[in-house]
Amino acid sequence: MNSECATSRRLADRSGGEPKFRWLCPAKVNLHLQVLGRREDGYHDLLTLMQPLSLADELTVILSPKGGTTLSSDGVEVPQGKENLVWRAAEKFREASGLDLGLCLSLTKRIPVAAGLGGGSSDAAGTLLALNMAAGGPLSDAALYHLGCQLGADVPFFLKPGPKIGRGIGTDLQPVALPPYWYVLVNPGLAISTKWVYENLDLSCLNRENRQIGKAWDWDRPAAWVVNDLESVTFRHFPQLKEYVQALARLGALAQGMSGSGPTIFGLFPSWQEARKAAVELRQSFSGWLAVARGLTGEESPDSWENQVWMI
Repeated sequence: MNSECATSRRLADRSGGEPKFRWLCPAKVNLHLQVLGRREDGYHDLLTLMQPLSLADELTVILSPKGGTTLSSDGVEVPQGKENLVWRAAEKFREASGLDLGLCLSLTKRIPVAAGLGGGSSDAAGTLLALNMAAGGPLSDAALYHLGCQLGADVPFFLKPGPKIGRGIGTDLQPVALPPYWYVLVNPGLAISTKWVYENLDLSCLNRENRQIGKAWDWDRPAAWVVNDLESVTFRHFPQLKEYVQALARLGALAQGMSGSGPTIFGLFPSWQEARKAAVELRQSFSGWLAVARGLTGEESPDSWENQVWMI
């Protein structure tokens, strides 16, 4: 399915005739994250399974005949200007496409910052896709992928809808079809550096078997393939995260684990009703950020999923 159909919508003119677009930038969870080894360039080879969610940031783009790039956001913790991936993505698109228009970008944050949910990478990918649509499609999918790789290893994942297996540093992507599970997401608000987690990862203690995701695995039995090697570092230094994993298991999750380098913990449930019930019970003993979202298959339109998220 065309990625534009999955994540974008043209808004009615509300800006004095200047074209205005809205783009939904979904979060993701790493359902499987296996570290296979350290590369010569300092990065790590991974085997990962990423699932986009109905939890999404919202990017609004207004084009004007003149001017540079401006960016505003309601997120207190969101970097401004050149430090923001959205701004950098817009400038890279300008350079690659020759776009000579003023850009007014506005970002409404719903995905927690530095949570292991890919919010910044999704916002960057959404910027590339929204600008390409607004400009009439001057860049090919391959060109957008190239720009995405320059912005970050997770950015290419968000350029196409649906769950995917990632290999290499996560940019060698293969689409897969997963059941539409519901996810309870728990974030205690801890500040965890991805760089720090990888620096403290003991590769000698990891299972380096290169499992063939998607060939022999039963997608209806997620407990068999929900794995995250980075938990060995994050849980050791933040043992309280284990309590959320254990709580989700007690509440009936089919599988549970940590997304990315953390601190977000997720649990998979077969239905909205079961996920919502678990989240309500979890809220009684948990004071942090808590949400329920649906896993996206890649075949949905924005109308079908943008409101399928519950912030508790």
